[in-house]
Amino acid sequence: MDKELGYRSPLVYQRADPFVLLHDGVYYFTGSVPQYDCIELRCAKTLNDLAFANSKIIWRKHDKGPMGAHIWAPEIHYFNNKWYIYFTAGDAEDIWAIRPYVLECDGDPMNDEWRELGRVDVGHESFSLDMTAFFVKGRFYTAWAQTIDPEIGSEIFIAEMKDAVTRKSEPVSITKPEYDWEKLGFSVNEGPAVLVHEGKVILTYSASDTGWRYCMGMLWAYEDADLLDPASWHKSEKPVFMTSEKNKQYGPGHNSFTTDGDDHVLVYHSRNYKDIIGDPLEDPNRHARAKRFDFDENGLPVFGEPVPDNEI
Repeated sequence: MDKELGYRSPLVYQRADPFVLLHDGVYYFTGSVPQYDCIELRCAKTLNDLAFANSKIIWRKHDKGPMGAHIWAPEIHYFNNKWYIYFTAGDAEDIWAIRPYVLECDGDPMNDEWRELGRVDVGHESFSLDMTAFFVKGRFYTAWAQTIDPEIGSEIFIAEMKDAVTRKSEPVSITKPEYDWEKLGFSVNEGPAVLVHEGKVILTYSASDTGWRYCMGMLWAYEDADLLDPASWHKSEKPVFMTSEKNKQYGPGHNSFTTDGDDHVLVYHSRNYKDIIGDPLEDPNRHARAKRFDFDENGLPVFGEPVPDNEI
């Protein structure tokens, strides 16, 4: 495909919090479904083909108890010769008892059984969500959003892991809402996504409420640094990806990273209208989109603006 044309936009309709994993030449896609009641998976040989790929529900929420409500932000990962899906869930009897959980599959992720490994212990018993997993220099980490002090809002924590569900280190907060653009509607840092590139660990996150003011911030650290030391992380003072009135794209965020040939690709959600009636969480039209991006002279990503709707 012509590099200037980019990708179909929307890439996948009504899939917020999109996550794409490229594994053995196949793109695996998942994201939050509007009903927040299951985890759906689809795969294709190209990013654009995800729009038409057959999807499969590989897990449904419980009728009672934990993992019974608000099934959000699934991410599919492959390591140690197994597949894992990290996701957020509430309790059927307490829908805001939001915590991170993990599924595991040791066969074909589209057709074989997914087993529940249970909840990840994040060290504090409070609202916690949007867990991602990543490796740096052979060490295994997770990052997630958590609210410990409501006056502060949700912060991004990281920890080193022993395995898919067990922490090896104490959790450490590496960013909290501090700038005005992180506190619009709600004080929020959430949806961490990690890219390791040319000696740097780049962590993007989303800020503010989930309407048109939603936007992305960025941290980075040297990959040789102590990632569990908050002082190792450098934070952008301004958002790095935000609403584009010109392209009629509103509230871009909760991204993931993938590649397409030699190009790095940002996968994210946004709406194509600004005004929302009622709770933005109940509006289903956060669509998954993708765009290529480059890096500046310091080796940091430059995301530009959200792509307009198109009919590629």
